[in-house]
Amino acid sequence: MVKIAKRINNKKRNYLVINEFQGKHMPTSPKKAFEMFDALADMLEKEYKTAPLLLVGFAETATAIGARISIRLGSDYIQTTREQIPGAEYLFFTEAHSHATEQKLIRQDVEACLKKADRIVFIEDEVTTGNTILNIINILEKRYPCGLRFSVASLINGMRQEALEAFSLRDIPVHYLYKTNHESYAQIADSYCADGRCVLPDDREDASVESFELSGCVNARRLTTGSAYETACRKLWEQVREKISLSPPCNVLVVGTEEFMYPALYVGERIEALGCQVKCHATTRSPIAVSADMSYPLHVRYELASLYEDERKTYLYDLRQYDRAIVITDAPKTLKKGENTLIWALKDSGNEKIQLFRWQK
Repeated sequence: MVKIAKRINNKKRNYLVINEFQGKHMPTSPKKAFEMFDALADMLEKEYKTAPLLLVGFAETATAIGARISIRLGSDYIQTTREQIPGAEYLFFTEAHSHATEQKLIRQDVEACLKKADRIVFIEDEVTTGNTILNIINILEKRYPCGLRFSVASLINGMRQEALEAFSLRDIPVHYLYKTNHESYAQIADSYCADGRCVLPDDREDASVESFELSGCVNARRLTTGSAYETACRKLWEQVREKISLSPPCNVLVVGTEEFMYPALYVGERIEALGCQVKCHATTRSPIAVSADMSYPLHVRYELASLYEDERKTYLYDLRQYDRAIVITDAPKTLKKGENTLIWALKDSGNEKIQLFRWQK
């Protein structure tokens, strides 16, 4: 499950822990991703049973994990975000080791849950020190001194014993699937040469790509419920199914965009159930070194413009040729530079049959 990669130009932490089954940086089977997310959901279900929970999934990498667990538990759900949401007021906090440090929760939505939620559970892919989570807990406790209870749940936990004890002293349970020891990770990252293939963005327009606007989007950056999100994703899949022509067994790639991961995994899992070979991953803000060493997790990096903000750099790793490539995004239609760079990255890696689905309200 755990792969160690090298961050680019990050003096705070030179390594990145990559989970090969998460569907973010490395292409993976959506079924395997959901099996892993469901294992964490089972753990929380046993611990909290029918207690009313608010789950908070951390952007970018844990948004799909949080969404899946909220669906399994039938709980309220909201993700953190770095995007600007019209009409929103924010609770700000920082993620000190990240390349994009500012995180936000929409204040009105959190407050709407405070009277009915028994506990707020922060969902992460990987917890290293726990400092980011303590940061937001401190903010919430100061702003809302009403006896809120908190928990943390992650796929991977690399916290040292003293950090775990600090959470225990504050009566904050920490749940995880797999425990790691990070002491050697910086040395492992430094041992690799950044000699992989790096492809610069190409933003030429390409009118031949099939592009569709679909309705019924539920934005998980705003408060939702697991049941409402599941219903919306099912309707999304029904719309996609009408537009695609598949002849199993075929190889299909499904790509999500930045914070928008779960709907792509959901569509990918539905395609996989039809008998196709499916891989899912997503564009990311994370600039990660790539290496020609086959023991290293990432080998080719495509630099892209963001579909959400023209001047923001994003990346997609280890693309290859598939029978069909499908992009699922909730990015606005008005921005074309990011869409064009993503399409040309897919074409550069040998993909000719490309469909882009833009999920809107």
